Amino acid sequence: MRISRSIAAIAALLCLLVNVGAAADDDYPSRPITLTHGFGAGGNADAIARIVAEGLSRRLGKPVIVEARPGAGGNIASDRAAKAAPDGYTLIMLTGGHAVSAAMYKTLPFEPVEDFQMISTVVFFPFVVAVKSSHRFQTLADLIAEAKAKPETLTYSSVGVGSTQHLVGELLSSMAGIKMIHVPYKGGGGPINDLLGGQIDILIDTLTITAPQLAAGTIRGLGVTSEQPWFSIPAVPPIAATVPGYAVRSWLGIATAKNVPQPVVEKLNRELRAVLDMPDIKDKLQAMGNEVRSGSPEDMRSMVASEISRWKRVIDTAAIPRQ
Repeated sequence: MRISRSIAAIAALLCLLVNVGAAADDDYPSRPITLTHGFGAGGNADAIARIVAEGLSRRLGKPVIVEARPGAGGNIASDRAAKAAPDGYTLIMLTGGHAVSAAMYKTLPFEPVEDFQMISTVVFFPFVVAVKSSHRFQTLADLIAEAKAKPETLTYSSVGVGSTQHLVGELLSSMAGIKMIHVPYKGGGGPINDLLGGQIDILIDTLTITAPQLAAGTIRGLGVTSEQPWFSIPAVPPIAATVPGYAVRSWLGIATAKNVPQPVVEKLNRELRAVLDMPDIKDKLQAMGNEVRSGSPEDMRSMVASEISRWKRVIDTAAIPRQ
């Protein structure tokens, strides 16, 4: 009799848990969601976040508000998102810089994998090394030759110390045997504006920033960080053609705080993947030169952990000082 009652109690508890999970899925979201990122308005993360937020708003039936919190290579926003209430109403658009920071900084105010519940990757893309179209450099070889002849005179941009762009520049310097001056920004349009204004020599940035300027003829692409020519800018040669073995890709993906209820995580993953399959959303992202690619939360978690390990090896091999 006692065994029967115990079995009945366990069955009732399981039913309750299933019903609670279903209710969490059905009730979410009941209010607006914030999608934050750690870079300036008008930059790559901001532009992609706004496209994705538009699609999520349509799918979820509630506003998804994009919030830029630039600074510290994206780590200010990451720290806030990691410490947000675990209810699924604060999302963050993580970038490849998240893994770079984990490898580059000796300490962070958050744990880059364990403090986040990954939802899904969104896009993958390379970076472009470019100069103003009127610049004397016609090729990457020209840049390297001058940098060797005049060490620490050429300046290059990034969107912050410890950002992926920073590591792209440092890795290029290490592999090409040159020294350049790093000029960090908070993201947004600052680097491209200063390149065109003559305040910096070299721009290292995403396709969101560089592709329109390449098409307009205002900048010259000296190299793309992908191993092969990239589909949206086939005329820009891979850096690897001049510096053998050089290859860097980056990514964006959505995460939230750890301990968000699993039904909410599953719903966010399901709806985000549906958004990335919507023809108008996919077309917008691909038009910016991105490879659109979603996956499971586990896929993203594994990818982020792998990227952290990869960047640690790069930093060690290139003897780049950790911050």
